[in-house]
Amino acid sequence: MNIGLQDVTSIVNYVCDSRAACSIFSLPFQFDYLKDLGNKFPNIVFNYVTYLHVKDNDPFRHEFFVRIVRSFPLLKYLRIYNVRSSLPVDLMTFSSDNCQLYSTIEYLHLTILDLSCAHREYIEQFLNETKTYMPCLTELFVMVRDLTVVTKNFTRNETRRNCAKVKTLFILPPLLHVEGLYDYFPSLYNSNCARPSAARINGTEY
Repeated sequence: MNIGLQDVTSIVNYVCDSRAACSIFSLPFQFDYLKDLGNKFPNIVFNYVTYLHVKDNDPFRHEFFVRIVRSFPLLKYLRIYNVRSSLPVDLMTFSSDNCQLYSTIEYLHLTILDLSCAHREYIEQFLNETKTYMPCLTELFVMVRDLTVVTKNFTRNETRRNCAKVKTLFILPPLLHVEGLYDYFPSLYNSNCARPSAARINGTEY
């Protein structure tokens, strides 16, 4: 679409059965925030966006997250709202740590990741270092039950590295004492105290 000398594009995403989110904007995109992005979006680079909220009725597949990295190179905050699992073929692809059919996706600037409203499959996708690498992740939002399953009760090596630098952990329901949690998230400890009681859980320092 072209209005005068300015390029314009649009994104329409059916976020639920009864509601659609429509965004119309000029190019290049000048804002740092984009909400309700779904599986279908234009093949452009959003150089200024640092905060992104993705949501869709259909499941997200590996290729979607590859596109996210390419289209949002400076992304710092990512929230995923999708409770749908992908097709069985993708479930099989992500089921084994030793069966890596895709290259690792690198989110080099991502510091905050919200998976509290995401299917367990996406927690596996992001925390498993053979699938995703997040060297700057410092805040994580997640359901404690899903976190426990994906990390195999905080013993799994493949998900350990992406958790290592997390300084603030928001878990639902909010629990302070989960066996193995503090050893798995060593950066939760306050730099001035080596006891678990100084860990930052759910945004509060205890």
